[in-house]
Amino acid sequence: MNPRSSDSSALKRFKVLDLTRARSGPTCVRTLADFGAEVIRIESPAGLDPNEGAMGDRETFDMLNLHRNKRSITLNLKEPEAREIFYKLAAQADVVVENYRPDVKFRLGIDYDTLAAINPRIVLASISGFGEDGPYRKRPGFDQIAQGMGGMMSVTGLPGQGPVRAGIAISDSGTGMYAAIGILIALLERETSGRGQWVQANLLQSMISLCDFQAARYLIDGDIPAATGNDHPFSTPMGTFQSSNGHFNIGASGTKQYRSLCEVLNRLDLRDEPRYQQNPGRLQDRAFLNAELNQGFATNTTEHWVQLLNDAGVPCGPIYNMQQVF
Repeated sequence: MNPRSSDSSALKRFKVLDLTRARSGPTCVRTLADFGAEVIRIESPAGLDPNEGAMGDRETFDMLNLHRNKRSITLNLKEPEAREIFYKLAAQADVVVENYRPDVKFRLGIDYDTLAAINPRIVLASISGFGEDGPYRKRPGFDQIAQGMGGMMSVTGLPGQGPVRAGIAISDSGTGMYAAIGILIALLERETSGRGQWVQANLLQSMISLCDFQAARYLIDGDIPAATGNDHPFSTPMGTFQSSNGHFNIGASGTKQYRSLCEVLNRLDLRDEPRYQQNPGRLQDRAFLNAELNQGFATNTTEHWVQLLNDAGVPCGPIYNMQQVF
């Protein structure tokens, strides 16, 4: 694993045993390691882990990214001698993180009740695809499956295009972060109770939670959201526009910002149109408005408009590829 590169010592007093594979679990543990926790990754001997090689070998960008700031040891937890070593480590640890299928931890003897009998202060974090109980508990979890079942893909993409996945493993990464937050809350609560607890996170629940306002639209208003492409679901002008040399994003959802935007483009007719003084009127004419704005933006470059609009107080930014980001 990578040598420690973190400058933070906030979690230095905590010891973490990492039993995770794939992405959601390692993301959780990496968060703790980045803030100084002492992490030991428990790896299976070659040929035993069904996920072996799925993320590439140890020197690939993905493995180096997910497992930085960790040390490692190899144990075959199916063997009694290896479990005894693990139990000795657990007796001195604060946190154990695993993302096996829900029944595996019980078969291996590393479930919460077993670990708590060894160390009552232990926090066990279990990450799964669909939860520790319920009808889907035995299903394998995968990021794109959760994106689909959690509603994300139904609101992503261009209108009429059909469902589109996010360009990142948002369910995996989000679940890892939720699990890390749960661990930190459990450690904080332990300062009062003196006992650890079993923290649980799963891909489907995390994906639904990350849908946030889109989920609330349905739960409160009964409105089933649809995909709106790069436009904001209910605010405008707020989306992607085209200049003479590319695309850029604008977030002019407020009326003051909208009026400033029109002034930058010298479109006082659009600024003063009575129907456009509130967002509902602008939203009703969004296709027309976007077309009119794009006509103006086509006369100059992204760099030009980003500078002018930000100077005028209109939130605006370029759209970068990864090379440009860094």
